Amino acid sequence: MESVSFDLATTPVRELNRFLHREAGNGRVGKVAVLNPDGAHNIAAGLDCPVEVEIHGHAGYYAAGMNKTATVTIFGSAGTGVAENMMSGRVHVKGFASNGAGASMHGGLLVIDGDAGLRCGISLKGGDIVVGGSVGSFSAFMAQAGRMVICGDAGDALGDSLYEAVLYVKGSIKSLGADARIEPMSEADHATVEALLDAAGMSHDAGIQHDPRDFKRVASARSLYHWNADANQEY
Repeated sequence: MESVSFDLATTPVRELNRFLHREAGNGRVGKVAVLNPDGAHNIAAGLDCPVEVEIHGHAGYYAAGMNKTATVTIFGSAGTGVAENMMSGRVHVKGFASNGAGASMHGGLLVIDGDAGLRCGISLKGGDIVVGGSVGSFSAFMAQAGRMVICGDAGDALGDSLYEAVLYVKGSIKSLGADARIEPMSEADHATVEALLDAAGMSHDAGIQHDPRDFKRVASARSLYHWNADANQEY
């Protein structure tokens, strides 16, 4: 299959995205390399075909947003909202991710090798997020479905107003949000963490020492599922 490259030092992002939305879906293009991204916003947003995109450098806001079936690798860090509203496919950030990574994801896999900023996985609706480092405060706020694996630490209010999503944290948790609680890890949980680490390339086989037995399970206590007039807004 054909490989194509775009140099954003001389080509507008609009032209790159137009190619990805139109020509890349014809089945003849297998890989698209993006050179000199220089923090440009909206790179590879709204993809709807199984193309492979490699971004060689740092990406700005909303890189690979609304992704569907494509594989996007960022050989650098990503700004706010990377992989937001992703439907399927894979997005891999080799560096760090800023605020709102994976916001409102419905499916697919988001891998962040480094740390993620505030509100990682906010309003998660499905899919999986694996973070090799730590996440900022209010991560997984109102996460409705899906799974997150955090190999580092978590900031304040982790999983605030959590629904059916499940979080696995290896490091320390500064504080849990409303209705989030730590639960015992089962053998199924250990298997889940191992499978997600393997999918993210962070398993023992990759030479990274993450033992699924070192992770904690965070899930919803389900006390917010029904209105309680006696709670006086205190949960």
